[in-house]
Amino acid sequence: MFDFSQPVDRHGTWCTQWDYVADRFGTDDLLPFTISDMDFPTAPCILEAMQQRLNHGVLGYSRWQQPDFTGAIQYWMSSRFASQVAPQQLVYGPSVIYMVSQLIRQWSREGDEVLIHTPAYDAFYKTVEGNQRQVLSAPLRLSQGEWQCDMAELEQLLARDRCTLMLLCSPHNPTGKVWRRQELEQMAQLCERHGVRVISDEIHMDMTWNGAQHIPWCQVAGRGDWALLSSASKSFNIPALTGAWGIIAGDNAREHYLTALKSRDGLSSPAVLALVAHIAAYREGAPWLDALREYLMENLRWVSDTLNNAFPALNWSVPQATYLAWLDLRPLGLDDAALQERLIGQQKVAIMPGATYGPEGAGFLRLNVGCPRVKLEQGVTRLIAGITSLL
Repeated sequence: MFDFSQPVDRHGTWCTQWDYVADRFGTDDLLPFTISDMDFPTAPCILEAMQQRLNHGVLGYSRWQQPDFTGAIQYWMSSRFASQVAPQQLVYGPSVIYMVSQLIRQWSREGDEVLIHTPAYDAFYKTVEGNQRQVLSAPLRLSQGEWQCDMAELEQLLARDRCTLMLLCSPHNPTGKVWRRQELEQMAQLCERHGVRVISDEIHMDMTWNGAQHIPWCQVAGRGDWALLSSASKSFNIPALTGAWGIIAGDNAREHYLTALKSRDGLSSPAVLALVAHIAAYREGAPWLDALREYLMENLRWVSDTLNNAFPALNWSVPQATYLAWLDLRPLGLDDAALQERLIGQQKVAIMPGATYGPEGAGFLRLNVGCPRVKLEQGVTRLIAGITSLL
């Protein structure tokens, strides 16, 4: 029903991944597998809904606090994650990272420590440090093929006087870890015990593989202040429309957030096409998303089979979540800088170096598989050639 195999030329569309690859990699003649958007057109139901809205012709001020938008979120959370959400608990923002930044300012003070599990999405570091807070690293460690958090170590960090926030990435970017219910419940208990507020970024919640089940934070949260933040932007490939949503359970915390959104930042009117797209995605987009998930799963399996056939020592397996393959190249003993030089200079391919995500990312690459197979085959072939040239 849906064909994800046909390449779409994104050049000349102000595309960050294709048109601005030189910003990160120094040259623009590269095949990119970088920023986490996909090379697929969004779901037809979204395009049709937006076209209908455009045909109306009037693009005046809008509101997100209306039942079509909040009801669509409620429906998605109920039908996909068995989570019941009260509409009055919902909030809106232009992006998940904007909402994270807003809550960091409201729920902590300059100089406070914000705990994140590392390696971490690079915007986490930038947002924490950009708000004059300190990153407190809780390293994830790979054990028997699964990324794990040392809960005893985590409690020691949460108990620090200056640790006031935990910024959780669930599922985790870049490792692709899906947190188990027991892990989430234990973290919720520890945060409540030590008075640490929680912001849970769940933007990758729809992209889980091999039976892994995403558990929303709202199912395990304690009595303290917490927020679950998400968006249809990753799952349905609509980040350029902007738009995100969240759940803030505490009445005072939610009102404080909404007041700042409207009164301080002047964001009382959302992008109307973002609302239209979210409503269509959550009400009608499940068949498209399920077909996409199958395609992405096959892409990840192909990467695993191809890399392990070329380099058996890797024994790399498909992650539990996300379309971002976190490739552990440490068994090959490569020099990261030398590999990037070969990939960029000789192979003309852009793949995110692991160090982008913190010191724990040394020896890794993050490969975006959200693309037609023909592009992925070209990229992995070039990656193999670049690695082989260093062995």
